Amino acid sequence: MTLTERQATYEAEVARRWQDQSDGAHDLGHLRRVWRNCQTIALVEGGADTEVLLAAAFFHDLVNLPKNHPDRAQASRLSGRTAAEWLETQGFPAEKLPAVEHAIAAHSFSAGIPPETTEARILQDADRLEALGALGVARMFYVAGAMGGALFDADDPLASRRPLDDRAFALDHIEVKLLPLVETMQTTEGRRMAEEGAEWLMSFRSRLLREIG
Repeated sequence: MTLTERQATYEAEVARRWQDQSDGAHDLGHLRRVWRNCQTIALVEGGADTEVLLAAAFFHDLVNLPKNHPDRAQASRLSGRTAAEWLETQGFPAEKLPAVEHAIAAHSFSAGIPPETTEARILQDADRLEALGALGVARMFYVAGAMGGALFDADDPLASRRPLDDRAFALDHIEVKLLPLVETMQTTEGRRMAEEGAEWLMSFRSRLLREIG
């Protein structure tokens, strides 16, 4: 089976499992973009097993829990275990299953699992790149709206006189979570791409602040 055929199979399985949920920040488009990021980084970094990387990219959010769910920190571990169990039934090479499970488990920020393989480092970077640049802005406001947060604090948008609170104000999320992601990147190419995305993010924030005065 070619990688393209495997991708189609993986997408169909994810779609089947996600059919009762609606999350615009975690959909098939997100998985395809993460896979594209994986390929871009892997091409520069070298040494990655594309079979492992493809499976990890498409199943990394298989168990997708809301950000405010009490078990959110366990979601990546659950996704890794669930993916490995399903892949085993599909004849995926048994010796590669631990690598897939680890890459998935380690991709999550909240899980706090250090990535120990090339594939895990690449996947973590590829997923975090989705939080930067124009996509990062779109997803930031989408999630904030879904969780009932405001766009920004109209009286103090940059939190000059108050503590940052990204649960209450979407714009605070740039400072609290998104910009610090650049320092967490695991690969040279991922870091380059993240710096580019962070630059765009700062440009957007500056323009927004000008518009709101």
